[in-house]
Amino acid sequence: MVSVDIEELLPHRNGMKLIDSIIEVNKEGAVSESTVTEKWPLIEGDSINPIVLIELVAQTAGIYIGWEELKKKGKNTEGKGWLAGVKEALFYRKTIPLGSQAITDVKKVFDFENYHEILGLVRVGGDLVGKVSVQIVKSVSG
Repeated sequence: MVSVDIEELLPHRNGMKLIDSIIEVNKEGAVSESTVTEKWPLIEGDSINPIVLIELVAQTAGIYIGWEELKKKGKNTEGKGWLAGVKEALFYRKTIPLGSQAITDVKKVFDFENYHEILGLVRVGGDLVGKVSVQIVKSVSG
């Protein structure tokens, strides 16, 4: 486990913070762990809709980008003013049961100034349940 405060890297709180712990973060990407709970968005009975995997990838990407910013500038200035777009999302299960442990592994595909393209794979019980590509842009104030 990485000893950095998730809340230092992500602005998410309460029901929208889906990441429980950071397993790894380095110059190429990050790995996070999450437990699916009834507090998550998109609950359908005793499971969640896999669309929420997009948010898992986006938050893990935020951890990676925030960590890079922390290393470069001594503080995370990237956590606010982001615009995230979904380039591609593939889901391999119709639902994901409550209580499932999700491991999200994101890798940098492309980086240039305030633009980031990230590919994320989400696994539950070792099985690939989603593959999501996101594009993240930090707003630049003038």
